[in-house]
Amino acid sequence: MSNLQFSIFIFFIFSACVSNRNGKEISGADENRWQQSILNGQLANKGFRRCQNFVHGWLAQSDSVSGLIPRNLEADVNIWNAKDAAADNYPFMVLTAALTDSALFAGRMRDMLVTEATLTNRIGNLPDTYDFHKQDFVTDAPNLIDIIFGSSEYIKDGLLPLTEWLGESPWSDRMVHILDDIWLHAEVRTPFGQIPSENVEVNGEMLQVLSRIYYMTGDIKYLDWAIRLGDYYLLGDHHPTRDFTSLRLRDHGCEIVSGLCELYAVVHFSDKEKKEIYRPHIHEMLYRILEVGRNQDGLFYDVVNPQTGAIIRDRIADNFGYNLNGFYLVYQLDSIREFQSAVVQALTALGENYRNFDWENGSADGYADAIEGALNLYNRERVITLPSWLDSEMQVMWKMQQPDGIIEGWHGDGNFARTTIMYCLWKSKGITASPWRQDLELGAEMISDSLWITLKVDRPWSGKIIFDRARHKQNLHLPYDWPRINQFPEWFTAAPEREYKVYQKNDSNLEIIHAAALDEGMIVELEAGIHCFLVL
Repeated sequence: MSNLQFSIFIFFIFSACVSNRNGKEISGADENRWQQSILNGQLANKGFRRCQNFVHGWLAQSDSVSGLIPRNLEADVNIWNAKDAAADNYPFMVLTAALTDSALFAGRMRDMLVTEATLTNRIGNLPDTYDFHKQDFVTDAPNLIDIIFGSSEYIKDGLLPLTEWLGESPWSDRMVHILDDIWLHAEVRTPFGQIPSENVEVNGEMLQVLSRIYYMTGDIKYLDWAIRLGDYYLLGDHHPTRDFTSLRLRDHGCEIVSGLCELYAVVHFSDKEKKEIYRPHIHEMLYRILEVGRNQDGLFYDVVNPQTGAIIRDRIADNFGYNLNGFYLVYQLDSIREFQSAVVQALTALGENYRNFDWENGSADGYADAIEGALNLYNRERVITLPSWLDSEMQVMWKMQQPDGIIEGWHGDGNFARTTIMYCLWKSKGITASPWRQDLELGAEMISDSLWITLKVDRPWSGKIIFDRARHKQNLHLPYDWPRINQFPEWFTAAPEREYKVYQKNDSNLEIIHAAALDEGMIVELEAGIHCFLVL
């Protein structure tokens, strides 16, 4: 569907009979769309309330002096660290607050960022692990390798997803400062220049971060650093499938696959000569992974030997979507149908064979990663059986949350919130409400060229509904919306140059609204217990 090519018709329905602007009753098919939109609003409401409960559950466990959250609630309850507390948990507390509690977002969430930078910066802007009891660092001397690993995790897993949604903010400033200092202290010498680490996870994360931040800032140094890593892996003796004897296709290793593919997208637009140099090596990597890394359903094993084809660990990776992002990206650039087919095969298999599956030994984090990967790819390939799988598996994950809002009591709880937010935004097609309230149900359904939106509250409410923007353009300035780890998919966005006609039920007056007004918010007043219906 072309973005917002159709007029907006606003209906306020005050009876059980749903009518259109001219008084003609809606068809049975239309009634089904309304019902689906209503259901979507109920699911989004449940999800956002669960995210709020998660935030309050973890805030109750924060350190009484610093206000920072601990790494975990059993082991390491007295420490904050970058790779876990900051990377996985805190950012999605921030995002939950941004969507549901503006006072908490501008207050305590912002204060935690200031405190974290003040207390934990150890080498320039690079954070180190902090002990609540000592009110000092855990170790007497800094370990640069560990600090760079934690800093890389914090950027890629936490600050970058926040920036993709929020745009320029104190969190994006923190991200860039950390990134610059990682590379200031890049001490690993290679034939292609110095890089920050020999750790494949760190370098995969750096490739993803640099590829996006290069476009976000327009600063060529980020592209230069990314190419340095690309040359190291694709042109040297560290090719992931030609040279590795063990390739992780799950997290903590798979980042290199999608990271190299993101760099490939960047050079496709910015350096055609380099793209042609990389092309055979990228294709070699992806074809070999398809050949030796998958089960019969097209899902990936945890670890394989890409040289011999031996399966080192045959558990099915919950991070299948992280790898498939790279395949789909290269399909988009080079029109390789096998890579598209690999995505469709895996997504199709989920609904057939992977309901209530034992992702990551039953962990909520395993469910979060699997659902995220599928949802992000569904945004590109509308496999017909996937929505029911997403709905059913989300219910499985939600049941893991405890009454106090805690899920499993470790830093992976943040991924529960991350994926729940993605799911809620799918159910509302990216439309948000300000102010959000716990009784507010906002859902939407897209059918062909139409968007069907419903709102309902238990008490009178006045506020704005805000349509999503092309965030990949406005916040990151990407040349196109390539699939990427931890992004929040765009479902329905306003075309900046468009104007839209707005009607209210039983009112012949016409109002013209420019697309920019949809970003700023459309004022809506709701009566208690009465659905407000909008058709776009």
